[in-house]
Amino acid sequence: MKEKTKRRLRLLARVVGGICVALVVLALVLATHTQIVVGAIQALSAGTVKTTNTYEPEGEPMDAVRDNGQRIVTDIAYADEYPNSFLDITYPDSDTSVRRPTLVYFHGGGFFGGSKSMGDPLASSDVTSLLDDICAAGYNVVNVDYGLVPDCRFPVPVIQANQALAWCESHADEYGLDMDDVIIMGSSAGVIISSQLGAVLSNPEYAAELGIEPSLERDQVRAVVIDDAPLVYDEFSLGTKVLIGNYVRGTIFLSKEEVHRYDATQWVTSDYPPAVLLGSEYHNDMRHMDAALSEAGVTHELIDPLAERGLEMPHCFVAAERSDEVARDAFERMLAFLADRTD
Repeated sequence: MKEKTKRRLRLLARVVGGICVALVVLALVLATHTQIVVGAIQALSAGTVKTTNTYEPEGEPMDAVRDNGQRIVTDIAYADEYPNSFLDITYPDSDTSVRRPTLVYFHGGGFFGGSKSMGDPLASSDVTSLLDDICAAGYNVVNVDYGLVPDCRFPVPVIQANQALAWCESHADEYGLDMDDVIIMGSSAGVIISSQLGAVLSNPEYAAELGIEPSLERDQVRAVVIDDAPLVYDEFSLGTKVLIGNYVRGTIFLSKEEVHRYDATQWVTSDYPPAVLLGSEYHNDMRHMDAALSEAGVTHELIDPLAERGLEMPHCFVAAERSDEVARDAFERMLAFLADRTD
């Protein structure tokens, strides 16, 4: 080989090596500073999805009867310590004196986006129709907003969820809410909050770990609906680790203690509320929760289309219950489970 050719090969090797080193360094920076990635997503989503934190309501608060006959009261401040501390209440009709179970719902959005009115930008279906149909089945629906990253990381949204429950409890008579007959539900990021809230209300050690004094007694909560929650961190894909790691501490390299603190499956006791589990994209996580609930002797039902039908369903598939047969079946089974446990 000629010396000139060897020099070119050595130069090429150095260039390729330099590129590889640069890529490794870039990957490490992104892995240890995940908000760079998530912030870029937030910037790209701005204008189409709520990605910001504010101490002002989304819109002008209103109290109105919608075309479907349901009454909605919007943008009620439930606290003022953290941003986005607002909730909406929807009733099946204009008569708020009727005693109905209260379903408290937390939206998804990877903890970087979404809102009570816009739903989850990562889900395949609009959750608005799902909540309308739950309301029509006889529930007063409390739809809760919470703070987003980077300002609000774990466990702030769980603290906010507990604050929302406290507000509902203290304003139950004023707003016609039965707080002795409560369902807690969420989707995606929102159901991570819901699953953790179930542990806070039923496990004093977990409540102390997060520094939360539960706003409700465990017996007031009749069930938790866990709709496709990513919980088992060590089994996450890289993309999910970026979102969840960013929510927990701004890095994908979480300690065992941080993972333990995050994962509600590790805090289940026999007092955990009865639960409906809906598995699709995160069906493995729902199976882990199923195992934890079974071991603790907690009444629950796992709805897993992959195991039951061999069908891979999209993230939070139950929101498609108006148009998809499998989603409709899951929706009806969920309602039947809740009906058996509410007054």
